[in-house]
Amino acid sequence: MTTTGRRPRPWSAAASRPVKPNSGTRSPRTSRPYGVRGRTDLVAVGPGGAVPAAAPWAVAARDAFAAQWDGLEELPEDDGDAYVPVGELVPAAWAALLPHPSFNPAQAAAVPVVREGNGHLVVVAPTGSGKTPIGMVAALDAHARGEKAAWLVPQRSLTDELDRELQLWRRRGLRVVRLTGEAAVDSGLIRAADVWVATTEKFEAICRAGSLRDALAEVGCLIVDEIHLLGDPVRGAVLEALLARVREDGAGARIVGLSATVANADEVAEWLGARLVRTAWRPTRLTWQLPVLPTADEADWAARAAVRTEAAVRIARGVGADGGSVLVFCGSKRRVRATALALAADRGAATAGVDADDAELVERLCTKAGVRLHYRDWPYKRDAEQAFRAREADILVATSTVAAGVNLPARAVIVADTTMGLDGVEVSMVQQMFGRAGRIGAGEREGWAFLLVDPGERAHWQARLAAGYTVRSRLGDHLSDHLLAEAVQGRVSAVEEAERWWSGTLAAHQGHAGVEPLREAAAFLTTAGFLRAPVGEDRWETSPLGRLTSRFMVEAGLAHELATAVREAPVPEDPFTAERSLAALLSTHLPVLEQAPFTDRARTALRRVLREAEQEQEQPQETDEPARDEPKPVAGDLARAVLHLVADRPGLFRGRPGYVLGIPVDSMTGILEEAQRYLAWLGEQGLIGTVHPWAAVVAGDLAQRIRWRALGPDRGAGRLLWMCERMATAPLAPDLVPRMWRAARAHGVDAPDWSGMTPPNDCALPPDRYRALLAERATGVRLDLREDDGEVRVAAPPGSVIRLWNGATTTLHSGDGEATTLLLPPDDSSDNSAGNSGAAVFTRGGDRLGTGWLGAYAAIRR
Repeated sequence: MTTTGRRPRPWSAAASRPVKPNSGTRSPRTSRPYGVRGRTDLVAVGPGGAVPAAAPWAVAARDAFAAQWDGLEELPEDDGDAYVPVGELVPAAWAALLPHPSFNPAQAAAVPVVREGNGHLVVVAPTGSGKTPIGMVAALDAHARGEKAAWLVPQRSLTDELDRELQLWRRRGLRVVRLTGEAAVDSGLIRAADVWVATTEKFEAICRAGSLRDALAEVGCLIVDEIHLLGDPVRGAVLEALLARVREDGAGARIVGLSATVANADEVAEWLGARLVRTAWRPTRLTWQLPVLPTADEADWAARAAVRTEAAVRIARGVGADGGSVLVFCGSKRRVRATALALAADRGAATAGVDADDAELVERLCTKAGVRLHYRDWPYKRDAEQAFRAREADILVATSTVAAGVNLPARAVIVADTTMGLDGVEVSMVQQMFGRAGRIGAGEREGWAFLLVDPGERAHWQARLAAGYTVRSRLGDHLSDHLLAEAVQGRVSAVEEAERWWSGTLAAHQGHAGVEPLREAAAFLTTAGFLRAPVGEDRWETSPLGRLTSRFMVEAGLAHELATAVREAPVPEDPFTAERSLAALLSTHLPVLEQAPFTDRARTALRRVLREAEQEQEQPQETDEPARDEPKPVAGDLARAVLHLVADRPGLFRGRPGYVLGIPVDSMTGILEEAQRYLAWLGEQGLIGTVHPWAAVVAGDLAQRIRWRALGPDRGAGRLLWMCERMATAPLAPDLVPRMWRAARAHGVDAPDWSGMTPPNDCALPPDRYRALLAERATGVRLDLREDDGEVRVAAPPGSVIRLWNGATTTLHSGDGEATTLLLPPDDSSDNSAGNSGAAVFTRGGDRLGTGWLGAYAAIRR
């Protein structure tokens, strides 16, 4: 786009830094917004002038940007807006619970509507305009009416930040509970809380837990941060299903959605039946620019990356010349490290020949140069956040982890890549990244945002940014999962009810009508065994497997594939083989594992792990043949190696080390958390008999060992860890389980089968509940095969299920822990698979035991 005759271009190929547009007369007041009257201004210009764009849509996008750029020409000296003292809009007692003594113009516009206290509400304002105090007022208003408030955020990191901001509330007597996927749910704690802070996924998981539905009924206000993430490919479907449910319940919670600027906010508000409060006010002026990069060979990824890095370094140098801070966003962890090293080198650091995979060296060199790094599994990310906030570092290079909600503002933001991993970056994400620029809380009163684009991308991005982000429903992409969730909660039990549910979704509101997708989803859920239709009835009911799958938030399609693969897998011959079989199945069926990225250094180490796992003892052979090249790992192999490490060498993880075999432990977190969830889901299936007993016993043990990997638990530790968890109770488990575990091991205890009735030290249960826990254990299983029948002798509580490996099953309907002898049909003598003469018992409390080689999971054996 050419701006000749309009104003000088703010970016020049020859300049070392951006040229600021004429900002007119600036107000000398420090308590007022700086410069423009609450506008977020867009600029699209590039070095050497415009790239020709012949298509009508491209011309329209160019003209839209030109008009907005012209809007920067004249700035009023006084815009008439004013900050409003808190006490004028809310009860005076609330002032001590709010972060500032006055509301800014965006907050002052929204707070009176929030205080009306009736009807849903959507507040749309630019990033950086201060939406958190608006949410606080909504929560306090609900509390004043004697109702609970639930505050939903999209990421765990945001629950951390919001939880810190609400510490003042705790000191003032409000009961605030933080809930994320990493913590077990304590129903008592939830019921007693005044305010819940939760990720969307965790809140949905609570909704699916029948025992807490009465507590949900007490929620009077549901505050949804970043409600525009309804259109997010990953999180959007869960959020939409949840809001559709709340929206359907006319007497339920009030929804207060907080959103950055979106193009179709009125459509979202109309769907919710909500009042829309929209403001363009922002405390600082934000200018967007789209520098066009020199042309590079499309086939040469390294060359294109180098061009982007060079441009980012050049812009950062200009911004930092007078002490400005810079956030640089990159599309991958590798790009973060390479860009950080380049920025450090520009500041004089000796980075020549440095291995970008050497995290310690990269951190040391970059820190000295005032450059810090941040992504999910970067070992020093917390230090980086603190250093950047304190301005001990003035450049932070990150992936999208700090784009939304995390308070790390800067003078300038550089979006160095237009892809995130293998996917193109969403325009909403670019807007979130841009919103980090010029946030008044960091003393930056004017912000600059740069999106580096190739010549061929420029018109495309002009059009997308000029149009803004449009929320589109993602529910249809995950229809089976959410139809199952509604069925589990008793809201849908037939096609007609499913149609009514669907008609209340954003998908239907946006024109995705038709019953056929619902019928297909229901047919799949029935075929997969998640739903079942009683004979002669045209209705559904959820199966135990369906309820279990929904409770674990496991995707129905993946669940069916994995369970089928487990059922079809041959019965292993020993524990070692069993664990390898499960690791292989998980790593090839779960996308998070199959597509897990690793650095070159990690790949080398993990390939070695695979080789050692598959060849327990390599025998050197004398041969004249040349050494064969090591085969390249296929998808999922490296994640499989991570699971082997936890299973075979747990001591490497003891004490939460930063590195294992030179690999950052944080880089394994996503793999282990996903694997642990699916393994726990398989383990729970032992009681309902939907997988082979060997898989349920092994998966349950391995899930516990992964969860408590910082203790370095060996094979067979799962039962003792289960007992420690139950004695600790959910809210105290992170502190008490390690202490009880170490005390038990110090006393030679290797299983929960002790006879004493006195609770151990640190047990959080009262004596009667402790005695009940002892009765929930399975204390012994023995299988004696005879010529004509099989005899199982077991001591287990009522409700326990005993399964032979040939599928024969019985349930104990009585008993008090005393040994019981059961006669079951004999195994099929024609079945020659290994281990065809085993048995396992599963208690309703969660304990499990098996015979034969499954006995390895009865207690720890070193």
